[in-house]
Amino acid sequence: MLPPPFPPCQTVFLIWNSLNDPLFGWFSDRSFLGSQESGTQLTSPEVVLKRVQALSWSGPLFALSFLAFWVAWAPPALQFLACLCLYDGFLTAVDLNHNALLADLAVSAADRTRLNFHGSIFSALGSLSVFLSHGFWDKADLFPFRLFCVVLAGMSALGFTVVSHLLRRRFQSGARPRWSEAEALKELCVDAAPLAHDKPVTLGQYLRQLSRHRNFLWFVSMNLVQVFHCHFNSNFFPLFLEHLLSDKISASTSSFLLGISYIAPHINNLYFLTLCRRFGVYSVIRWLFVLKLALSAVMLLAGTDHVYLLCLFIASNRVFTEGTCKLLNLVVTDLVDEDLVLNRRQQAASALLFGMVALVTKPGQTIAPLAGTWLLCLYTGYDIFERDPMQDAVAVRAAPSPGAEVTVKVALRQGCFYLLVLVPITCALLQLLAWSRFTLHGRRLQTVKALRQDPHNCRPMDVKAV
Repeated sequence: MLPPPFPPCQTVFLIWNSLNDPLFGWFSDRSFLGSQESGTQLTSPEVVLKRVQALSWSGPLFALSFLAFWVAWAPPALQFLACLCLYDGFLTAVDLNHNALLADLAVSAADRTRLNFHGSIFSALGSLSVFLSHGFWDKADLFPFRLFCVVLAGMSALGFTVVSHLLRRRFQSGARPRWSEAEALKELCVDAAPLAHDKPVTLGQYLRQLSRHRNFLWFVSMNLVQVFHCHFNSNFFPLFLEHLLSDKISASTSSFLLGISYIAPHINNLYFLTLCRRFGVYSVIRWLFVLKLALSAVMLLAGTDHVYLLCLFIASNRVFTEGTCKLLNLVVTDLVDEDLVLNRRQQAASALLFGMVALVTKPGQTIAPLAGTWLLCLYTGYDIFERDPMQDAVAVRAAPSPGAEVTVKVALRQGCFYLLVLVPITCALLQLLAWSRFTLHGRRLQTVKALRQDPHNCRPMDVKAV
């Protein structure tokens, strides 16, 4: 059975959601490609200040776009589409510049891990708003919830403005000595061969360079599967709770599992980052894939009768999968370094590379719910989009066999269980295959970072040695 076609609004949003990442990344970083103006220092202060400036205006606009959902100002269909595109556009602008700062503010793995660690702490604190929102939600009276949204958006806009201002002042005061030193070094290197191209790199040239970047290709192949798995869990987590655990656990326990699944990945990421400092990001991600495969295999052998094991697996599967997604930004920053070294750029195009990663992996968001629904319908005949549960119940009661209702429930339960365990097994096997071909770790990674991190090296970089 084929999934239903997308309505026009969803089609427009799907196209916009896929293209805005590389589009914003290109507008942000095209001046860095092949430019001779930025110098050869480790981190150009002009680039960092540009990122902070972008956050100072895109952050408040992102908060305002959130408010646009809750006030009627256009026909419903048009308002829904406009709000989705505005919200996703400003979210992309914030994410790209925020992630690019991770690559531009630091190069060493220790410093980037520390930055990601602090980011996870505040992401967990921000996720608490999900729990607070339940206290204001009332379907019969939306005024308290709308007021909560206004306060939340106002605090977010104020936070973006204040923090961007403080970060700009802190960076300017701390970077001025290094800035002067880098300019002096630049003058001493007048006889050095240029590291960049004489002409700015066009989009076509950049795409050809990226197509020859083997580690980038293996990474996005693995990340596409990871994005698929993350969104598969997000879409089907409530369905698994309903059909696998609703008759075994209370409604409050089910709500707690659903709520904790949003905040636990941020907290769990703190432990993962601690492991990354000790063993490296590549090894931690590989062992997370192995753990996902092992837990899924154990759950498949155990079956559906072990309630506590099933609860643990459903929760851990989502937490570990989301946790892996949050570690991948560190890998992208390493790819930024390798892209700079391989293509001998003057300045790293961090936001653009993050945007290209998002472009290639975004299809996983769309494929996940469609593939999950199709597989469930193929195995059980149950379509969560088209069939009405009340009509199903009537049809079961009208069936001549007294055991028909039990048969339908057992088939649906078994189908959800196989979907729950076989999807992670398949994803883990594909990811381990792609990750085994990824070579940006160990000695190669150290060489890449050394070539980028040494501003005193005035000679052309020996890219072939990498």
